[in-house]
Amino acid sequence: MPHDLAIRGGTLATATETYQADIGIRDGRIVTIAEAVTDAEDVIDATGRIVMPGGIEAHCHIAQESGMGVMTSDDFQSGSISAAFGGNSCFVPFAAQKTGQSLAETLETYDARATPKSVLDWSYHLILTDPTADVLNELPEVFAKGITSFKVFMTYATRVSDAQFLDILSVAGKHGALTMVHAENHDMLEWMARRMIEGGNTAPRYHAPSRPGLAEEEAINRAIALARLAQAPLFIVHVSTPVGATLVANARAEGGQVWAETCPQYLFLTRDDLDRPGMEGAKYICSPPLRDTPTQAALWQHVQAGTLSLVSSDHAPYRFDDTGKFSNGRDVDFRRISNGMPGIEMRLPLLFSEGVNRGRISLNQFVALSSTNAAQIYGMLPRKGTLSIGADADIAIWDPQETRIAGEMHDAMDYNPFAGFEVTGWPITVLGRGRRIVDQGELIAQPGSGAFVKRAPIDLTGHPGQPVPELDPTQNFKADLS
Repeated sequence: MPHDLAIRGGTLATATETYQADIGIRDGRIVTIAEAVTDAEDVIDATGRIVMPGGIEAHCHIAQESGMGVMTSDDFQSGSISAAFGGNSCFVPFAAQKTGQSLAETLETYDARATPKSVLDWSYHLILTDPTADVLNELPEVFAKGITSFKVFMTYATRVSDAQFLDILSVAGKHGALTMVHAENHDMLEWMARRMIEGGNTAPRYHAPSRPGLAEEEAINRAIALARLAQAPLFIVHVSTPVGATLVANARAEGGQVWAETCPQYLFLTRDDLDRPGMEGAKYICSPPLRDTPTQAALWQHVQAGTLSLVSSDHAPYRFDDTGKFSNGRDVDFRRISNGMPGIEMRLPLLFSEGVNRGRISLNQFVALSSTNAAQIYGMLPRKGTLSIGADADIAIWDPQETRIAGEMHDAMDYNPFAGFEVTGWPITVLGRGRRIVDQGELIAQPGSGAFVKRAPIDLTGHPGQPVPELDPTQNFKADLS
């Protein structure tokens, strides 16, 4: 039987290997990897190109209201299109529960936003903001639907208490689900922000010192301890400090079921970007805040060492106008400026250019950081995130020599925080389940052509966890706490 599509003449790159081969695709899946595939009805010439798994963007905010009630500028159409032009074939945005809302209602809301619009395959991380007993009882049903990760906050109005966090972790751990956490100490942030404002320090640049790295470090340490007590896996999002990353590294070295990521803004931008004329610095308000150049170097070391399993965008797009950043007006202090910045399309070109081309990471590490690790952590491997027989033909073809000056993207934003960066290496063709999504700079896929991805529980093989003596019946007077 002939192949539907062949990718010929390219250099294949996975998370472990780089080699010359052709790929044969049939019915949306990879069915042949061989020296030559010559019987396809359709052929893509990848000579001089790198053929790799499509990126999996595992941290982005799409068609989601912020804590201030501001809707992101990107819906599932513009957000997925921008992600595709950035080399991604799949993404996992958040589905955010509102106070008083059931999880079933939350998912119905986001299904209605995603299904008719996404050009990419997608799943969700569920954000828990109101973890009542009824909501916790709903979680197993959510896991059974293939939504096997969710997020909680240790700051903002939607933060959970340590007791709630333990309850959530415990339910998740019993069902093989992964709890993600935004780790910053809320009271430390509030105390610092109040002192800043009372001193008249209200400009965007004061956002950075109002959220000290110490607040992240304390919260990461506490989150790891809580997850250990609950005997549940934990993923720490957007790590922005060297000490925070070291805490993750130490926990992992001791067998802890802990994973973490950082983001391009912490590798390529600094707090000096907040100190721009007028309100321009508002474009760079995100949380945790931008840090400094020594922090960038330290985070790169943790990326290289494998402490940080992913580099995700944390795409949180709010336009530089009254619908976005200035929804509360322009004469406000930094606390009332919408928090977040875009980056879904720039994530992988930046990581390739500054990582692979500058020798900071290998091509295989790039594939792991951009795709394979996300598929493994979030229960999509081997269907997604790899080039193997039987996998979905989610493939990105890169021109490693193409150089561009970053400018306008395909999102619904009116600025790019990385504008002006010279970037070498761009994705030129992206396939999802064997269908062209983007090809040679043109959008091919139609809105609604993506599909929901049912995900498996996290695979904890090789991550035994850290024992807690008080949970061991032989050391706690035979109390069974299971």
